[in-house]
Formats: sequence, structure tokens, C-alpha cells
Amino acid sequence: MLALAGGLAACSEAGGKDVRSASSEPAGPGKGPGAGKGYDHDPFPSTYRAYPGRPTLVTNVTVLDGEGGRIEGGSVLFRDGKIVEVAQTIAAPDGASVIDGRGKWVTPGIIDVHSHLGDYPSPGVEANSDGNEMTGPVTAEVWAEHSVWPQDPGFGRALANGGVTTLQILPGSANLMGGRSVTLKNVYGRTMQAMKFPGAPYGFKMACGENPKRVYGSKGRMPSTRMGNVAVDRTTWLRAKEYDRKWDKYEADGGEAPARDIGMDTLRGVLDGEILVHNHCYRADEMAVVMDMANEMGYKVTAFHHAVESYKIADLLKARGVCSAVWADWWGFKMESYDGIGENLALLDRQGACAMIHSDDANGIQRLNQEVAKVIGSARRAGIPVTKEHAWTWLAINPARALGIDRVTGSLKAGKMADVVLWNGDPFSVYTRPEKVWIDGALLYDANDPRLRPVSDFELGQPGEGDVK
Repeated sequence: MLALAGGLAACSEAGGKDVRSASSEPAGPGKGPGAGKGYDHDPFPSTYRAYPGRPTLVTNVTVLDGEGGRIEGGSVLFRDGKIVEVAQTIAAPDGASVIDGRGKWVTPGIIDVHSHLGDYPSPGVEANSDGNEMTGPVTAEVWAEHSVWPQDPGFGRALANGGVTTLQILPGSANLMGGRSVTLKNVYGRTMQAMKFPGAPYGFKMACGENPKRVYGSKGRMPSTRMGNVAVDRTTWLRAKEYDRKWDKYEADGGEAPARDIGMDTLRGVLDGEILVHNHCYRADEMAVVMDMANEMGYKVTAFHHAVESYKIADLLKARGVCSAVWADWWGFKMESYDGIGENLALLDRQGACAMIHSDDANGIQRLNQEVAKVIGSARRAGIPVTKEHAWTWLAINPARALGIDRVTGSLKAGKMADVVLWNGDPFSVYTRPEKVWIDGALLYDANDPRLRPVSDFELGQPGEGDVK
């Protein structure tokens, strides 16, 4: 199994002559993806290369395409890492692996927009606790990817138990500005760069409410109140706008380059629309304040996370084009989460606002399909009809949009990445689990093949090695 993993890793990281690896010579000024912008905007580029796959046709399945479509007894064909066709009947091309999926379901891989795997890996010990840089309320200079431990067994559990093929790793929520997030393909890789989703924009983690004011108020420093939260944010954004102005002028006119500030580079990326804001926030009134602050400072909030009161301002969120990433029924564990309801996601969706499920938990990520099933149940009891094919948009195309990757993944559409899950039954049933999972057309998990069980290097030789439930 170790030899298999090593061989796959080699395929993943060295698939072409021009691939930059983690140990490659740095690109240097004017050579990297940020060339022409004064400094390299992507100094830790993805080295991801898809594992080898083979043409595959899955037939006689219930297909949920991730965008609200459904086909009973349908077929899905993928080849060379891409979806080729989804239809009622498809002729098998020469050399294709044909799988009769009678009684089973096929969906796009699940995308989790809020995870801390790798930054808070298993085992959960202090030595591996690397998700919150709690040394100041503004730490825009930190990048979550620099804490990602690729050997976290949680990645494999999310793949095999949860059908998760893509996930965003965020810094924690202790700080008002917690740093950059990174989007990963859920594949085995020796390095973070080998998992990094190619071409995905960076995210920027912000937080409002109880966490920052509690963490820093308890240290006798600002912020200690919600008004302090907003004051620190606004002051920081004003500095960022001035930094952005200086660099814009330098890049347009030349002259002496302004002094670099790694944190301000990130905020500049937000102001320029290159980096997407993901804002931890619970209360409706605070979300409204944050959206006004974003309007004042010239940036956009892509998504509020947790957002237990989003249902109260669904119209405002829709008007601003802001998504909500929510839980099915986590609420009441602190005051700002007290007014959560099980119908939150469904009410947002009914109003036409962008909504999705998320985990924020190493166990929850293994059953996001069941979390959506709970939302369907809550919605129906409230008289809100939700079809299963529509509900899958909350697990696929909507989180893909929030991550800026919906043009290449998030649905079973021709030309998109073949991130595909074959479920052994209705995926909204507690009795159903993934049978096979493909990422970019490569079969990375097969419940019927012990050789295709995810095992991280850390687990090798230990009790429970590769254990999946």
C-alpha cells in the first residue's frame, strides 16, 4: 500500500517537464504568475497533476447533475479527466471501463467551503494545532496553506466516508482578519502544493462578533466590543487602500517601488477582486453592517460562514450577491448562535439567495450529504418543498461558485473535471455511503478494493490504519 501511494504521488507531482515542485528554484522577480504586477502574486504555486485514470462509463444510475438536473436510469461518461457526456443512454467507447450502477446514484463530488483539515489535523494535539494565529486581531499576513499537513488522516476519511473531492482550508476565527485560505483537491500529496486546486483564487478569512472581542478583550486590548471590531476593520482597510494606491501608481508609472507588506499584499488582492472574502458571522445585524463596510471600502463579501441568522436578511444577501454557508442544525452553543433554525438554508434558497452547507468539523465533513437531508426534512415540515436534485446544488455548484471554481467543477457537465461519486443507494439516506470516488477521472477510492483505501503516511503501521466506516 505504501508503494502504491508513493507511485501515485509521483504521478501527481511530476506529470510534466515544466512542473514546478516545492523544491524547485524560485521563479524570481518577473518570472512567476504575478509577473508585470510588481511582485509575484503566487509564490507557492500548485504542482497538482491528476492521477492516471481510464475512460469510464457508469450506466443505469440515478444521476443528480449538481445544477438541479436529474436522470433516472441514466449514464455518465468521463475520459481524460473530464466529463464527456451525461444522458439517458450512452454507447461505451472502446477500452472503457463499464460499471452497471443499477440501484445506485451518481453525483458530482461534494465541495466543502469551510474546513480546517490539515491545519487542525488528527490527532488533535497541541503540537498540531496550527489554525489560529492568536497574536493580534489582524493577521492578514498568514496563509492557511503554510500550516496544512498533507498527512492528516481526515482528508482520507472525508474522501471515503463523505465523497468530498474539493475543500477550502481556512484560518480560524479568533481574529478579525485571520489570513488567506486555500482550496485543495482531496488527493494524496506529499506536499500542500501537490493538493492545491490549480487556478482557484485565494480566499481571505474575516470574522465578526463574539470571537475576536472575547479573545482580545480578555487580553485587555482592542477590540473588546462589537464597535471595536468594526473600528479596527475600517482602520485597517483605510491603510490597505493607501497601500493599493501606491502600488497601482508604481505599476503604472514606475519609479521607486513601495515597501512590501505581506499582509497588505493580501488586502490589496481583496480590493482588486483577486481574493475572495469569506466572513465568519452569525447575527443578521452584524452581516448587514459588514456589507455596508465592504461597500464603503470597495470590496465584496463572497460568503458569510455559519450565518445562523441569514434567513432574517435573505433579501439583502440576494441583492448584494452574497452567499451563506451554513449548518443544518448547529445552534445555541453561544449567544450569537442562539437564534438559528433548521429551515435557514431552505428559506435562503426560497428567496433566491445563494446558500450551501458546510462542515467546520473533521467529523461533519464525512456526512455533509446527511446534513443536507436534515435540511430537506426541516424544510418539508415547514411547508417548503425541496427536491433531492435541487438540494445537491447546496453541496456542489453553489460552493463551487463561492470558491470561484464553478467553471471547471461543481456539476456533471461536459468539459468539467470528472470529480464523481458513485453512491451505493440514495445519498440522502443514513444507510448510504460512497462506493467509488473519482477525482479528475482517477479512481481514488473503491469500497470493494482494499488497495484503493486512503491511508496517509502517518497512519501506516498503526491500529486503525485506513479505517473507514
